[in-house]
Amino acid sequence: MDLRPKCHIETYGCQMNENDSEILLAYLEELGYESSMSVADADVVLLNTCCVRESAEDKVYGKLGELKLMKAERPELVVGIAGCMTQQPGVGEGLARRYPFVNLVMGTHNLHRFPELFAQARTSTVPVVDVAAEPEAMPIFPRGVREGGITAWVTILRGCDKRCTYCIVPYVRGREMSRPLAEIRGEVEQLVRDGVREVTLLGQNVNAYGKDLGDDQGFATLIRALDRVDGLERIRYTTSHPRDFTQEMIEAIATSRHVCEHFHVPVQSGSPHMLKRMARGYTRERYVDLIERIRRAVPGASITTDLIVGFPGESEQDFAETLELCRQLRFDKSFTFMFSPRRGTPAADFPGQIPLAVKKERLARLIEVTDALSLAANRRALGQTVEVLGEGVSKKNGERLMGRTRQNQPVVYPGTPGQAGRLALVRIKSVNTWTLEGEIV
Repeated sequence: MDLRPKCHIETYGCQMNENDSEILLAYLEELGYESSMSVADADVVLLNTCCVRESAEDKVYGKLGELKLMKAERPELVVGIAGCMTQQPGVGEGLARRYPFVNLVMGTHNLHRFPELFAQARTSTVPVVDVAAEPEAMPIFPRGVREGGITAWVTILRGCDKRCTYCIVPYVRGREMSRPLAEIRGEVEQLVRDGVREVTLLGQNVNAYGKDLGDDQGFATLIRALDRVDGLERIRYTTSHPRDFTQEMIEAIATSRHVCEHFHVPVQSGSPHMLKRMARGYTRERYVDLIERIRRAVPGASITTDLIVGFPGESEQDFAETLELCRQLRFDKSFTFMFSPRRGTPAADFPGQIPLAVKKERLARLIEVTDALSLAANRRALGQTVEVLGEGVSKKNGERLMGRTRQNQPVVYPGTPGQAGRLALVRIKSVNTWTLEGEIV
């Protein structure tokens, strides 16, 4: 019987936060803790938070209400809050005052200090609050623990130097800092030796990789180097910024063996006026040209995007231009959001804030268009045989596996848990808006 103490980490937000949670779990395992899926039997509960949208913060406040009751029944429970939400000016200290039962509040810039801060929090009678104002030099972290072991995140840089007027990320993640290429390659080689078949390179803006290193270590150079790692089947990356997506990067991806034919290129709006107010740094015409160059270089690639509706000042004509761009470029999938004002960003104080009812109505119309395009894209796969990397058992059917094509389309097909991690050729029999289903050939 395993008598190790248990820890439970709840993650909110993006893949970078998921990777940070894996690092936190690695630290806790080094300290002798075992991961638990349940809050109820955990000795330590960590909330790794997000602040990109208000809804993410609301979920954290709701969870803290639950933990307050648990802490009253089990005073020995250690509760910690980390991540982007706490990094906002004054928020970490405010959380400690509002929720004095919390043991630890830390930000995004001092993740590497977690063992030290955790030790303090376990013995302190008041909340330990440590939110660094600026990121230090890129620290070395323990390799994150990821369930399954087939795929893995690999952080290549942290932070963002862009200043999109709606985005809180540069303020809570700091300036761009890249990891040395040799260090990244070494981590990937070790992951492959441990059985990982696919890595996803992470950064707030992966296309900016290497700009701060002062030598020829750009993103194109990095993916060419990783493409030569023996035993690695697939390379993915997220997120790209259209402003920094160069022709050299497109050509490096097109000529690689293992970089997947999936480009997630957030456009945010089809309106030239909105793009300028968002400070995205590119025009509609430049974005369309980028997508056309990608499709010429990588035929059959899937193109996905992010879209925001209801940005301050957005007119019906601006919104119509977004719908028109979607129909013109026929994105394979679109991730759609209502504008959520974030305190401390310029757009939060822009005139022309859009009423919630209008934002909801526009979002519904946008989803109707983008879902139809996604379904049409998936229907093109009917009858085709595609390469799928099995990631694990389907959550909805224990007798089937879930995997992804190189174009990042989820596929459900017959298989056993022992077949996870293998490449399979699957003939697609049916599709819906988000998923393909098929049989192994």
